[in-house]
Amino acid sequence: MRSLETAVPPTILIQQQAREVFASQPGLTRLGTRLVSTCFDSAAIDTRYTAVEELSLDAHPENPRFFDPETNRVLSPSTKVRNEIFATEATKLFVEAGKTAVAQAAGIDLDDITHVITVSCTGFFNPGPDYKVVRALGLSPSVQRYHLGFMGCYAAFPALKAAKQFCQADPGAVVLVICVELCSLHVRTSNDPDTIMGSAIFGDGAAAAIVTAREPEGPDPVIRLDHFETVLTPVGEEAMAWNIGDEGFEMVLGSYVPHIIEEHITGALEPLLAKEPQLAGLPYRDITHWAIHPGGRSILDKVESKLELTEKQLVPARETLREYGNMSSATVLFVLKYMLERDAAEREERICSMAFGPGLTVETGLFTLVSPAL
Repeated sequence: MRSLETAVPPTILIQQQAREVFASQPGLTRLGTRLVSTCFDSAAIDTRYTAVEELSLDAHPENPRFFDPETNRVLSPSTKVRNEIFATEATKLFVEAGKTAVAQAAGIDLDDITHVITVSCTGFFNPGPDYKVVRALGLSPSVQRYHLGFMGCYAAFPALKAAKQFCQADPGAVVLVICVELCSLHVRTSNDPDTIMGSAIFGDGAAAAIVTAREPEGPDPVIRLDHFETVLTPVGEEAMAWNIGDEGFEMVLGSYVPHIIEEHITGALEPLLAKEPQLAGLPYRDITHWAIHPGGRSILDKVESKLELTEKQLVPARETLREYGNMSSATVLFVLKYMLERDAAEREERICSMAFGPGLTVETGLFTLVSPAL
């Protein structure tokens, strides 16, 4: 991975302000109001970003569709309205993140891109994001294009895995991978605990990476993609889901998900670490870096406790959650970006990474943080 860049929309959601708005909505029961306060306050999130400008308290739209500042009401536009905004706003982030990733990859030009892989689960349109990126960046019309849609929070891993396979098949390949998620498009007010939880933790963001087998150029650290594995847990199929409703996409995020992850996380890591026997018998904390998808604070708590990791090893995930919330597939790339910016290796250092999604699916990756100067 030669470069890794992130982008967010300009509108900031302050967690405390958002809690006050959602807690004041008409129709909430006494229990619903308590759940809003509990979910927002316990999320370990300070700020999130949204592509919906109306959700800012400073916005004053003439014809509000998502939030009416005059009445302080969260509105419920149709799925069609939400998806139309996705097509416009997601395209901006796909292009911005992709362009920046290419610009920051030393020795790589736009003409070098051979493959484009786009990822999102928060909207649909066709010609899709892969097409828009090729046109907007002026890439060759013969670039191979792939879009991974509606997979959820773990989807960055299949995208990186595919990129690595393309590079193994063609050592000259240069793959642009872009994840963009506009989760806030699907915010709704409700007494349903899953809906409340979604409103409390999800935000918008984009991340893009250049993957190639070409030798690195320049002084910046890179991430070597060593191994990937996928595991389906034997339980939890109904505990995490992402459905399409008439008023947006509907998140199912059962309260038992952290317990399922706690119970099955070591089993999910076994096939990954078995690829390098020298790691299989070590305590988990002996792997230097851990890039965990911050699906929520309780998930990070369970991972830290079960694997007996240090507080420091969870800092990249917790700080990403605190600053951005859960941005679905893009989030784990934000965690890796945090490491690249703050944990430049003095030697080769291992990274164990994982993300969780519907199924219940556990995607894992074993990487190496490398300084080209070594």
